[in-house]
Amino acid sequence: MGGMVRTPRGLLLDFGGVLVDAPGSLAAAPEMVRRLGAVVGGAVPEARIAADLTEGARAYSRWRDEVSGAAEPVELPPARVWADFVTHDWPETARAAVEREATPLAYAWTWRAEWEVRPGIPEALRAAAEAGLPVAVVSNTLCGAAHRDFLAAVGLSGLFVAEFYSDETGLRKPNPRFAQLAAEAIGVPIEECWFVGDSVHRDVACARRAGVAAAVLMRSPRTDREEPHPELRPDARIEDGHGLLALLNESRETYRTG
Repeated sequence: MGGMVRTPRGLLLDFGGVLVDAPGSLAAAPEMVRRLGAVVGGAVPEARIAADLTEGARAYSRWRDEVSGAAEPVELPPARVWADFVTHDWPETARAAVEREATPLAYAWTWRAEWEVRPGIPEALRAAAEAGLPVAVVSNTLCGAAHRDFLAAVGLSGLFVAEFYSDETGLRKPNPRFAQLAAEAIGVPIEECWFVGDSVHRDVACARRAGVAAAVLMRSPRTDREEPHPELRPDARIEDGHGLLALLNESRETYRTG
């Protein structure tokens, strides 16, 4: 699970891979293809929409990986994502139609029917609330509204003091300002927060740059796919929400007996 880490006064948690199992399929969902086809009024054939959505998802994923290497990465607004990665060579009328609907289309593209709350997360969040530990979400996403609505639908929203999403802040992890904004929102100095994420290159890097008390890496399929980074090592590694709860309990026990 990791070595002893200092008891936090606040928690900053990623969404995908930490709160939620978020399969990252790049294939174009049929309902998304149909919706785009309706928006553009048939100006682009559905077969081309499907192909451009799939390739656009790949290109946007590559961009996200590349920008993670920047010192202070920023997020692209939805209209820019559609224009740069999906509709760039569509007819002008179709591009304009998508731009007008950029935000609701981004919501539909972001939402995943396969999302499931990760094991142990409700228990860990309730334990944090009972212990008086404020919690914030810090997530890179095309559409934070979809994440926010999912957390509300599964009854977890009330356990967060704040939710921060990259499309709303204009910042992307590992930009340290992103984590600092969340710490300010929960009223806890950043150096007394734990940052829990599933990506070394985004979450652990963000945690280190922001100066948190501990960077906690929760394993997900993304974690397993990532190339290791020789200079970025988490303070603790856990498997799921049960591991987070155990780590919190261990840190408090160490504090009481230390």
